[in-house]
Amino acid sequence: MKNIAVLLLIILAVSCDSSSKTQQTTSEDVPTNPVPDTEKISNDELVELVQKQTFTYFWTYAQSDSGMARERYIPANPSFEQNIVTTGGSGFGLMSLVSGMSRGYITREEGVQRLSKIADFLEKADRFHGAWPHWIDGTTGKVIPFGTKDNGGDLVETSFLVAGMITVREYFKEGTAEEKAVGQKFDQLWKGVDWQWYTNNQNKLYWHWSPTYDWQMNFPLEGYNECLITYVMAAASPTHTIDAKAYHEGWARNGAIVSSNKKYDLPLILKHNGAQEYGGPLFWAHYSYLGLDPNQLTDQYANYWDLNLNQTKINYLHCVENPFGYKGYGANYWGLTASYSRNSDGGVGYDAHMPSNDKGVISPTAAISSVVYTPTESIALMRNLYENYKSDVWGVAGFYDAHSIHDNWTAQRYLAIDQGPEVVMLENYRTGLLWKLFMNAPEVKQGLIKLGFHSGKYGF
Repeated sequence: MKNIAVLLLIILAVSCDSSSKTQQTTSEDVPTNPVPDTEKISNDELVELVQKQTFTYFWTYAQSDSGMARERYIPANPSFEQNIVTTGGSGFGLMSLVSGMSRGYITREEGVQRLSKIADFLEKADRFHGAWPHWIDGTTGKVIPFGTKDNGGDLVETSFLVAGMITVREYFKEGTAEEKAVGQKFDQLWKGVDWQWYTNNQNKLYWHWSPTYDWQMNFPLEGYNECLITYVMAAASPTHTIDAKAYHEGWARNGAIVSSNKKYDLPLILKHNGAQEYGGPLFWAHYSYLGLDPNQLTDQYANYWDLNLNQTKINYLHCVENPFGYKGYGANYWGLTASYSRNSDGGVGYDAHMPSNDKGVISPTAAISSVVYTPTESIALMRNLYENYKSDVWGVAGFYDAHSIHDNWTAQRYLAIDQGPEVVMLENYRTGLLWKLFMNAPEVKQGLIKLGFHSGKYGF
């Protein structure tokens, strides 16, 4: 039970919808019956369509004052929490903006203007020993508490953000003087994070620190979950780096992170916190790996491609097996991760969907963001939703956040932390752009080497 409690706390700290759990179902959450779309497009055209439409979340629907990603966007109620911006989701947004420039969705000039705005905002926003909070007021830059004691620095969200900063810097490093200047703004920002402070003088990192509650949140980062990138960034820091012991003793639990479990004859490889039989929600295979390329990436604990591929396949095979008999589940309807969810009363809540917590709700981001691991299965899900359920699940910023054929229900809403991985992983599937930029950053290579990683793809 302790492991399950830890898992749920992890989801709480990364999720964003505590306020929605008490909301009642509205008309925008009730779908029409599926209407097949007669439009037939190729797989390449479908991938392009989904990536471009989803990109608008970070461009058209960004918070106006800061340029940052809004925590959520509800098309039927656009002003709802319109000034709450998310640190981690904005990190995914930075990578999305790089992708958008590279594809011509926006011009480089437009991208520079937006990115400069974001950097200027973050430079003035509240920081706590260099780390930004989970939520920030986009109009003032002041912290918005994510919880009573979670009113200070959030190191995990910060690590998602700085991974995006490094990616922007690398993208602009051969650019114009103006582009390089924006890259340097982000370079200075990420170098200001005091990762060492967040060890609390121990050989491990801690998620939170508060100026009023100090270390009372008491959440050490121990694997395995979505937090690998936090240790990579902390080790890569040229200004406030951590000792490798923190990774091996804290994150890897002195080797206890390794698992011998299998499901569907697929090794899990690492112990997923609170989900050791099937693996955790699929965002664990996404968030750390938007920039961190798992191809041929190994350390003494895992082959990270096999780790993520197996977790994704187990999630997929569970949906195909469909042990609970949910309507619609199968080879073209799958994908369980943390997202909006359907409460038992039919209202909209939030849940950490995974095979061990399957509520009959699929999250499009789960399969779409897994396209680098399971392209055939992921595109099958995209095609099924687009051709057969378009009127329910397709909106102004791509596929909505959650859907259930079984209950004839859709959460016609968006979350930054779900839309961002779709754009980034679709780009990595097509060109590997974000992986190449991030992995070729000198500090990233040095940090990975320091922790004992090897990459056949990048030659270290």
